[in-house]
Amino acid sequence: MAEGEAESHNHHEPSAVVLAMLRAFLRIAARARSRTSRPAQDDDVLLDAPDDRLAPALVAAAQGEYAPAAGLLTETRENADWEHRDRYATRLAAFARSRAEWLENWRATAPDDPDALLIAARLTVDRHWDSPARTELLRQITPAVTAVAEAAGRDPVPWRTALDAARGARAGHAEFERLWAQAVRRSPHHYGCHVAALEYLAAASPAAHRECLDFAETAAQDAPEDALVRALPVRAAFTCLTTDDDGDAAGVHRARLDAAADRAIVLSAAHPAADPWPAELRNLLAYVLVRLERHQDAAEQLRLTGPYVTSFPWARDTEDPLGRFLQVRADVRAAVASGSGTTGSGHPRSGHGGRVRPGDH
Repeated sequence: MAEGEAESHNHHEPSAVVLAMLRAFLRIAARARSRTSRPAQDDDVLLDAPDDRLAPALVAAAQGEYAPAAGLLTETRENADWEHRDRYATRLAAFARSRAEWLENWRATAPDDPDALLIAARLTVDRHWDSPARTELLRQITPAVTAVAEAAGRDPVPWRTALDAARGARAGHAEFERLWAQAVRRSPHHYGCHVAALEYLAAASPAAHRECLDFAETAAQDAPEDALVRALPVRAAFTCLTTDDDGDAAGVHRARLDAAADRAIVLSAAHPAADPWPAELRNLLAYVLVRLERHQDAAEQLRLTGPYVTSFPWARDTEDPLGRFLQVRADVRAAVASGSGTTGSGHPRSGHGGRVRPGDH
């Protein structure tokens, strides 16, 4: 279908793209109605599958329609559902990178709509992030991105975008702290803003493993039991284990990495199996557990995640995150079957965790 023709075909035969998306989303819906604990087969696995709230908005966007996306984001804003709002805005912005007609229509119709501005700001940051001139480009747009956040009232999600832009622009500590203060004033435990701050800290000092864990552990301890930010330590553990080329979290006691994983295991257990919402947490947790050679615990997280594979963290190692996930899952199952790598407690026999890379044999 040619650019700009989507709306004129709304009442005719759907495009091949829309049909493919619909088939995938229908499979998700069917699986949600009949979830079981059986391991997902390779042909059942889905990469970055949307949940049943986001899926209709993406299908409509593929047809050039923005109303479902607008309704979804309005709902999250009015209900102060900041974690879902952050995830949905990120996914919609990612979709707009290849299919932007619906967003262009939305902005032309409602140029001051806060939800459209949120997605547009996220899209702009994401596009500039991939440029060789990233730092300069992000410096140019950071004031505009920050202005969107300042106009968004109590909403912390635009501040996550502003924090990411500032990190990419290599903003100084004082400027980043100013933005951070605005974000946490609106939502003290927002996961996305904490991830942005953690990544800024890691980028500012690649050897600051202990500082990253200190920050993450403090945030997790202060958060409600069901808050997603309680998984921040395992995100920090991931940063520690992947910053150094040799895969060793230099300067960090192994017990802190295990404690971060254990905290995330508790949070994972609070969510139903084979559910798209905790999928990224479980994929990340499985990655970290493999790096720590805790194969039995990794196998359990891979079982719980079911068919829901997320590009993060597997895309860090490859341009084929789905293929890497399948390889890691096969390796973990083989390790568990052979009884290698873990004790009865699920912790490694060796004290030299952190050197195993997903996909290594």
